[in-house]
Amino acid sequence: MEPVSLVVGAAIALGGVMIGRMIPRRGQQPPPPQRPAVSANAGAPQPICGCGHHLVFHEHESKRCQAQVVIPGRWVGQSGGTYRPCMCQGYRGPVPVDEYYAPDFLGGDN
Repeated sequence: MEPVSLVVGAAIALGGVMIGRMIPRRGQQPPPPQRPAVSANAGAPQPICGCGHHLVFHEHESKRCQAQVVIPGRWVGQSGGTYRPCMCQGYRGPVPVDEYYAPDFLGGDN
């Protein structure tokens, strides 16, 4: 290879790098603000079953779901929709923690 073509190629490459560093990037947006991992107003987690219904829709003794689900009519060839009972056989979600009252032993007025 001739040395002149190597020098010209290096100059073109160096010029491209320098121009790329000087020109600001188009469409560059500032990063979104960081959200805290746990929100202060999130409250307690909700007891949602695998069927998507809340614990209040399940019977206390048998744990069967009593909610109604909608079957869109386009799936069964009808206009509108129909309702049927949820097929969930038992509550399969997080169990809520029972709340207990604990009296104050250290500075109570008793």
